[in-house]
Amino acid sequence: MSIRRWLYRLRPVHEQRMMLLALAGGLPAAAIAIVLLWTGNFATRTRWTLAGLLLLVLWAFSSAVRERVASPLRTLSSLLEAMREGDYSIRARRARGEDALGGVMVQVNAMAATLRAQRLGALEATTLLRKVMEEIDVAVFAFDGDRRLRLVNRAGERLLACPVERMLNDTAESLGLQEYLEGDEMQTVQRTFPSGPGRWGIHRSGFREGGLPHQLLVVTDLTRALREEELQAWQRLVRVLGHELNNSLAPIKSIAGSLDSLIRRNTNGGATEWREDALHGLSIIGSRSESLSRFMGAYARLAKLPRPQLAPMDVREWVRHVASLEPRMHVEVSPGPELRIQGDRDQLEQLLINLVRNGADAALETGGCVFVSWRRTGPHIEVSVEDEGPGLSNTSNLFVPFFTTKPGGSGIGLVLSRQIAEAHGGSLDLRNRVPGPGCEARLVLPG
Repeated sequence: MSIRRWLYRLRPVHEQRMMLLALAGGLPAAAIAIVLLWTGNFATRTRWTLAGLLLLVLWAFSSAVRERVASPLRTLSSLLEAMREGDYSIRARRARGEDALGGVMVQVNAMAATLRAQRLGALEATTLLRKVMEEIDVAVFAFDGDRRLRLVNRAGERLLACPVERMLNDTAESLGLQEYLEGDEMQTVQRTFPSGPGRWGIHRSGFREGGLPHQLLVVTDLTRALREEELQAWQRLVRVLGHELNNSLAPIKSIAGSLDSLIRRNTNGGATEWREDALHGLSIIGSRSESLSRFMGAYARLAKLPRPQLAPMDVREWVRHVASLEPRMHVEVSPGPELRIQGDRDQLEQLLINLVRNGADAALETGGCVFVSWRRTGPHIEVSVEDEGPGLSNTSNLFVPFFTTKPGGSGIGLVLSRQIAEAHGGSLDLRNRVPGPGCEARLVLPG
């Protein structure tokens, strides 16, 4: 091995090879010239002088060839080394595209300019990202494969009440964040951090840096947002309950007072006509009480909708079965593809029954029909219930709980239907048909 290495080191480098090739190219002519000198009628001193001059010229031109080849390569090497070190300001001189070497220099200069622009853009983007990271009111933590902290922003410092210099390289366990690097990627927890108690939304995701896996932990304070939502929910609840209770209690109170006065006036007996008034008043009280009971039952039903129990179900069978349940009219079911989805059959049947019933109510006003169809749209299935009724005059209150335009309606059918659809990971919306007349209810569910 040592002899082989020694022989390898004796191999000529690139510029020496170029010089040897130049010498080999001029050597035949030099040899012929020397032969002619020595065979010709020349003096010995002339022969040696001309031969030496000839060999000197050959050596000088070969050296010049070597230098002309090696110098641009050294320039390119210096440029590439500078770019490798991150210096993109150096440029090759006399970079012209008139020959092959000039073209190479032009391309190297263009690459340096491109890399400089990209580096400047990356630096600006990194600066912007750091600025955003520092200013957002969301705590961000980055952990490496050993679950040691590698990055934290100001919100993270405030959350843990500790400066970044003391936290970096600490383990997630020592920071109290170990449990959130396991389990569900999205969690909502009630916890007391060093910054204080609250409700927190925690989201975990993975990324790679330097080819190694890392984990990103984002902690959001949900306390204020949840309190505002809770306050708005209570306000809406009190407004709805107050409206419904007043609607029932006001006539009950009025009629009860009238009955009291009537009974007081007829305590001596003798007159029987007041009994009819009393019975009528009691009938109204019973009716309003029953209405109030129905309202509270509907509210309890809306508030206590259970989680869907998912199981495979056939879309064709589901749609045709619900369409056959409408007793007042024939529901046209358009043919569709064979599809199976994961869903709670009881809840989805109730959803579709509500939509078909609403469509039938509208169609009966105009003597129209109801059409049900389904199709696949990408990763979802879409079920449409269309009617030939008068259409929607106002869509802003469609999904407001207990809002209804139907006599005796509860106002929870569409709200319950949307709640079922969203519990299945889907959506429900209503719109006027184009072209009309009528309305279209569109249910989208994961396929």
